[in-house]
Amino acid sequence: MLVVIDYGMGNIGSIQNMIKKIGGKCLVSGDPETIDKASKLILPGVGSFDAGMRNLRELGLIDILNKKVVIEKVPILGICLGMQLLTRSSEEGMEKGLGWIHADVIKFDSQNLKVPHMGWNVSIPQKQSRLFVKSSREERFYFVHSYYVKCDQQSDILTSTNYGIEFVSAFENENIFGVQFHPEKSHLFGMDLLRNFVEL
Repeated sequence: MLVVIDYGMGNIGSIQNMIKKIGGKCLVSGDPETIDKASKLILPGVGSFDAGMRNLRELGLIDILNKKVVIEKVPILGICLGMQLLTRSSEEGMEKGLGWIHADVIKFDSQNLKVPHMGWNVSIPQKQSRLFVKSSREERFYFVHSYYVKCDQQSDILTSTNYGIEFVSAFENENIFGVQFHPEKSHLFGMDLLRNFVEL
């Protein structure tokens, strides 16, 4: 059972519609008991880092997510803010992240770049992945973000994207996946990625 985690911070409806369009099924829930039954998880997110972590904590979801992802190794896909929450920390706030990926979240240099980074951009594969079956090609996705992930370990970097600097647009470590872009807004490329995740 695929569960899209509802913690008050995401494009839940868009993700649900895209999964339905590709022939998949999902439940949307912020209930720990429902999440405990999941075989796959999606953590969406739009908004601020601190608000996201506070919402997860206030809903009592951090312990169950640690159990599912760290102990049971259930696949999880973090999208946009959801990706950032999988890291240790963000320059956007003071809260600690979930810390599953050795990475931190950095703000784009707004003196030299138009921030947020918004619109279509290419995602360049850095390694083979189950998310990107045709991993030798550049794929285009829709981005809206002012902060980006910086990974400690090159081996975690799945794709990179250039916006003034080269930043991590997707990462993968075992069962943990994160994408900075919005697959639910990225038409055919987004459909392919979500289909690959659903079929893992």
